[in-house]
Amino acid sequence: MGAASPHPPAWLVLDAGPEPEPAGVPVAAAAARTRAGLYEVLAAALPLPTWFGRNWDALADVLADRLDAGPLTLVVRDAADLLADEPPAQLGTLLDVLGGVAAGGHRSLRVVLRDRPDRLPALRARITTALGGRVGAPPPDAG
Repeated sequence: MGAASPHPPAWLVLDAGPEPEPAGVPVAAAAARTRAGLYEVLAAALPLPTWFGRNWDALADVLADRLDAGPLTLVVRDAADLLADEPPAQLGTLLDVLGGVAAGGHRSLRVVLRDRPDRLPALRARITTALGGRVGAPPPDAG
């Protein structure tokens, strides 16, 4: 297998366009600088069931269940703030969870990371670091 692509996977879009915000469920990254904040923001925005366990496995389960009802686009505003107060590995875990849901027969998941153009290079670098350089690489069990 070759080197990882510098581009995000198909389900993940980085957006700084001047056009109107894409249609989807807005997620305020400024309130999701920590895992606890992320879980609260997602629980309110989607809304997630009351039994949502507020951990990565539970997030994967509820997102997969939500996708059974139809496509989902999450539009993360001020995306550079997403999990910014957590160690970089936590952003990687979130992206792994989202990628697993997208690849698990739920190709109707789309995540738009939206921010100002001057903040996108740092966000792209955070994503690349968080995934250990695997941005755009297929999952290890693909094949």
